[in-house]
Amino acid sequence: MTLIFDIGNTNIKTALFEGNSLKQVWRLSTDIKRTGDEYFSILRPLFRDSQIEFSDIDKIVLSTVVPALIGPFVIVSQHITGKKPILLSPENYDKLPIKIPETAKHEIGTDLLCDALAAWTKYKAPCIIADFGTALSFTALDQKGTVAGVAIAPGIRTAFNSLFNNTAQIPAIPLDIPETSLGKNTVVAVQSGIVLGYKGLVEGLLANMKADLEKECGIKQKDILVIATGGLNSMIAPITKVFDKLEKDLTLEGIKIAGDFIES
Repeated sequence: MTLIFDIGNTNIKTALFEGNSLKQVWRLSTDIKRTGDEYFSILRPLFRDSQIEFSDIDKIVLSTVVPALIGPFVIVSQHITGKKPILLSPENYDKLPIKIPETAKHEIGTDLLCDALAAWTKYKAPCIIADFGTALSFTALDQKGTVAGVAIAPGIRTAFNSLFNNTAQIPAIPLDIPETSLGKNTVVAVQSGIVLGYKGLVEGLLANMKADLEKECGIKQKDILVIATGGLNSMIAPITKVFDKLEKDLTLEGIKIAGDFIES
């Protein structure tokens, strides 16, 4: 089995693959103050309760956008398998079947890289991946499997938390889809502004990126696949028709694929 650590700014996804099948996903809170021993003590009962032995793990692949947690998760990996994990980094991007421009190699996050890798492996087509996480990111791939560019905005929850934390009279509310954009109270007004506002952001930015892919890469807009991933895409997907595919676990699948290429 392959163990994946996908370390984001808010959550750490811990996933187990048996072959290419995703068998288990656990989510931990990202906390740079925790040590490797502390993270291991959290993971150990999760493995036990799922009746998974550490000896079942053949390799560990680590992807992180939080550099401070590389050391702790190297320790976690050593506790589990007795060896260091495969760490995704610009030094091993050349082993992957997608291309990253030299100017972007040390800029693009491993999460976005793995989104692109999984999308290209599945569809072999020009595409834009919208990843709804702490940040809302859009990664574009051209018809040759080259990362053509990235756009990044604050994530939906990030924007709401900023609004809530910096205004005295905005309460904490559920970010549900409102029935109307015409808010008659604070709750609906905020839902309209955030949820419907992000619908407009997503649709507008995707339209711009498609036009730029056509202009810069010669790709017809109708041939560009739009893929949504990330836990927060469920807020926008029901109220727009811009997504061709919904891939809940795209990043995890990409990390698994990357680990296979780097190891081979």
